[in-house]
Amino acid sequence: MKSGVQADHQIKAMIADGAISAQEEITPAQIQPASLDLRLGDVAYRVRASFLAGRSRTVAARLADFQMHSIDLTKGAVLEKGCVYVVPLMENLNLPNGMTAAASAKSSIGRLDLLTRIITDHGIEFDRVPEGYQGPLYVEICPRSFSVVAQTGQMLNQIIFRQGKTFMSDDALRALHAESPIVSGDPVISDGLGFSVDLRPEDGNLVGYRAKPHTGVIDLSKLNHYDPAEFWEPVHTDDGWIILDPGAFYILVSREAIVIPPMQAAEMAPYLAMVGEFRVHYAGFFDPGFGYAAAGGAGSRGVLEVRCHEAPFVLEHGQVVGRLVYENMAALPEALYGREIKSNYQGQGLKLSKHFKSSPRPR
Repeated sequence: MKSGVQADHQIKAMIADGAISAQEEITPAQIQPASLDLRLGDVAYRVRASFLAGRSRTVAARLADFQMHSIDLTKGAVLEKGCVYVVPLMENLNLPNGMTAAASAKSSIGRLDLLTRIITDHGIEFDRVPEGYQGPLYVEICPRSFSVVAQTGQMLNQIIFRQGKTFMSDDALRALHAESPIVSGDPVISDGLGFSVDLRPEDGNLVGYRAKPHTGVIDLSKLNHYDPAEFWEPVHTDDGWIILDPGAFYILVSREAIVIPPMQAAEMAPYLAMVGEFRVHYAGFFDPGFGYAAAGGAGSRGVLEVRCHEAPFVLEHGQVVGRLVYENMAALPEALYGREIKSNYQGQGLKLSKHFKSSPRPR
């Protein structure tokens, strides 16, 4: 089998071969150009603390240790801010030799400050599935800024499948940029493509949003529904810098426009030198075609989900805050992000999740 991230038609073949199975039939809507959306099962377990199973234990055994009570999700239920829940997912894996998997929150979920991480039996890392894994998948859910209503079948996370070595070297990334630019301006390439924060917008002085501390509940099934003003405070600056407050959650945007060509995928990772002050909170996947001209983009900004740590921190325009790690696809996807796959975020700038009503940007 050729090395690379598995494309949509290869994921379909994995489903047909039994490498991916589910309690209910997997639907075409779950299959993205380079990933599979995962669905919540029927029950959420409220647990005392976040945990990993560890090499010698299953998640079910750990749940017996930490479970406080269970919640029926079949008709929707509130998951409260500041609490930790574990939900069995509908999908199971039976990966072939040489194949690993990695998971991430979907973009709309990360923009709600909803911490969701995949855990596995005998797992020692969040969001990472070891080679040849056979067994169930679970998601740990911890609402950080807003309580939410979640329901069976909703898709909060996505998973990619890697065969062999997939990550591009810096030299290969430079060659790719020379052939077909992957970022506006001069690339900063070191263990991936660095990107910076935009705090000097071309139009007005709105640079981001900060989550309000005391809000109502967000029903994850309701799209274009909520008034942003009830949940978010706009962040303005005329000076090209802002001060991040400890514990606060921000939505900001990258200065650079980013392109993911059809034969690449990418994962957002925090800029390690910054972890002691703040972090771009959620890693996320970028499907082939993101920002790609032939898929309806002309470069798309990366939305940054930022949480400050213990001390107030001055964030300045153009400061490097994260990096994109590019990977090779094993095959060309049948569908590209923003072309065959409908996208809420192709060509995006500063944008909240799709649960909020769109409104003109205030000046």
